[in-house]
Amino acid sequence: MFRFASPEYLFLLILVPILIGVFIYSGIRRKRNIKKLGNPELLEGLMPNVSRIRPHVKFYIQLLALVLIIVVLAQPQFGSKEETVKRQGIEVMIALDVSNSMLAEDIKPNRLEKAKQMVSQLVDNMENDKIGLIVFAGDAFVQLPITVDYVSAKMFMSTINTQIVSRQGTAIGTAIDLAIKSFGQPNESGRSIIVITDGENHEDDAIGAAKLAAESGIAVNVIGMGRPEGSPIPIPGTMSFRKDRNDNVVVSRLNEEMCREIAKAGKGTYVRADNTNTAVRAIGSELDKLAKSEIESKVFTTHNEQYQSFAFFALFLLIADFFIFYRKNKKLSKIKIFDLKDKISK
Repeated sequence: MFRFASPEYLFLLILVPILIGVFIYSGIRRKRNIKKLGNPELLEGLMPNVSRIRPHVKFYIQLLALVLIIVVLAQPQFGSKEETVKRQGIEVMIALDVSNSMLAEDIKPNRLEKAKQMVSQLVDNMENDKIGLIVFAGDAFVQLPITVDYVSAKMFMSTINTQIVSRQGTAIGTAIDLAIKSFGQPNESGRSIIVITDGENHEDDAIGAAKLAAESGIAVNVIGMGRPEGSPIPIPGTMSFRKDRNDNVVVSRLNEEMCREIAKAGKGTYVRADNTNTAVRAIGSELDKLAKSEIESKVFTTHNEQYQSFAFFALFLLIADFFIFYRKNKKLSKIKIFDLKDKISK
């Protein structure tokens, strides 16, 4: 696959038509000035060393050299290959609650958007670590398999909404079980599951799943989204809130007791999110405590540089241009190439 590593330099190619235009215009002006002095054919005899072809040859050599130099600056690259890279890091699976209650606005802009911002900040703070993403509501799905591709992680994060899981609910236990299975082969690297939820678990045994993770050497950290006093859940695209069967507005409250129990069972830490970055810093500190070990990962290496041939050709043209003069060389002009051909043929 061919590409340019710095394609912005290709904008300099706009100089090519501009320089051609200036060259043509200067040639026209030169002819006009000569006509003012007299008959061009008569004046040509008075200037035997003036060449009509050499200025054109030098200009186009210089122009081609300029194009090649611009191509070199743009760093042409070709091909790529997959390599196994060993890095010192940890493995982290993030389980993100996408149930409707995450739309509550007791944290600005709402619980889900704040959670996505925190995940993005966690990814930005990672270096040589592996990360994976699970979304859950009434069921859980792997949104991003564990990887070192942080760009993809942030890209997938931007597409998450409450409709991504059709079945509503809060199956925290299912998400933790899936996270345990989503790690790679066992190794000595520290592993952690970060559950981001409001703690309204109605589906399964989240505490039992957290204990199972801890027994497998995986710490379960929990970030609680929301406030204990709760907040109504807006209905997207409307000015109203979700209501129960009795037409009462549903108030979603952060279940801190559940979140603490999950973190305790998973030998991790619990922290409540707010409108600051306190939660991100706290979880980051917990991740820093994990043992880092050598992690192997398949990555595509950078493309092979192909600028050398362009650079050598540009250098050759500049050297050739140096030896080409605007005026005819008296000694070389005496050599009649066509006369020599005739003598050889005879």
